[in-house]
Amino acid sequence: MAQHDVEERVAVEFLVEPFVEGEPGNHVSAAIEAFTSRQLDVEFGPFASLASGPLDEIGIAIGAMVVDAMRAGATSINVQVANNPDRLGSQSLHDALDAMMRAAEREVGSDPEEWSREDKQRVVRMLDERGAFLLRGAVDDVADAMGVSRITIYNYLNAIEAQPGEVSK
Repeated sequence: MAQHDVEERVAVEFLVEPFVEGEPGNHVSAAIEAFTSRQLDVEFGPFASLASGPLDEIGIAIGAMVVDAMRAGATSINVQVANNPDRLGSQSLHDALDAMMRAAEREVGSDPEEWSREDKQRVVRMLDERGAFLLRGAVDDVADAMGVSRITIYNYLNAIEAQPGEVSK
């Protein structure tokens, strides 16, 4: 059988920002709809979402996703496509923490060392909701990036646990 006769299947991993605390925003829903409206299943994940299917359908869905998500308020979209889902997400867990910190910097809009206490608390909540602190060494890495002690990060995390809706000041 000639190669062009074989239906090529690919997988796509996508991350739509900004992160909206508590639930995905319209921009994320629009991105997912670009795939599901083409009968492509989407696995919604804490870091990124994954879809797979025929190359032509995935290509069309990616284009629609970019347009629809940006029009719905997305500020950036990261896309990775591979011919095998196992090739996606080949970043290390440490890379995942770095990516989450960069997303926080974009969302807050300044250098972490310039963040107010409220900004830092907001970022810790966002990182906690994304599972960042499940990663070994994350508390130390986040504390270093923010220019605070690890005790401060633990205090913020304790406040989040004590008051799920709001970090105490």
